[in-house]
Amino acid sequence: MKSKKDLKIPFSWEERRPIYLERFFYLPKQYDSHESFGRLDWSDPRIFGNGNPVRIELCSGNGQWIGERAKENPHINWVGVEIRFDRARKIWLKSFRENIPNLYTVCAEGKTFLRYYAPLKSVEQSYINFPDPWPKLRHAKHRIVQAPFLSCLSSVLKEGAIATFATDDAPYRDQMIRELLGWIPRFEAPHFRTDDEAYGDSYFRTLWKERGRTIYHLEYQNG
Repeated sequence: MKSKKDLKIPFSWEERRPIYLERFFYLPKQYDSHESFGRLDWSDPRIFGNGNPVRIELCSGNGQWIGERAKENPHINWVGVEIRFDRARKIWLKSFRENIPNLYTVCAEGKTFLRYYAPLKSVEQSYINFPDPWPKLRHAKHRIVQAPFLSCLSSVLKEGAIATFATDDAPYRDQMIRELLGWIPRFEAPHFRTDDEAYGDSYFRTLWKERGRTIYHLEYQNG
């Protein structure tokens, strides 16, 4: 049985570099030589080792949502991307403890991973669930769903792939809509709805539902 002690970064800060670990890809913070590594290959034995369809979740948190989707859809490969190592390690542990071999964990900042490492035109569906809303106006510039991120996301999505965004924060929802409209026709056919029980649970969905907040879902098709 895997434990937290089984996943450690095997080098010092000075030696930091992107590295494949067992069911885990680690991209250090403040690393600048991205072009020298090259893009991943989902069919690589160090990742999935097969050609099954790939779906990706960014801002995966502790992995509750993506873990359940991966168990329900064993014929699909699922990639959970989370910037915080402690949270990414929880996703990694889940993949072993709950026997989910089609769940792969990436510890990286989402935009950087998409821009330099994710294979181009390789993802059939993407999900961004409850990204940090940075609610103070002066911090809004840190929100992930903005034009540079959407450009990177579009580049890794296959034509016709659906990008789904979930948030409880109405101002952030409105910003997402504005940013995504700016990418039409690259992102086409906007669809907006409030919470869908069939979508699946996550830590933040449960938390905000208990506090009476409305959950918003935005769906866009990559053109």
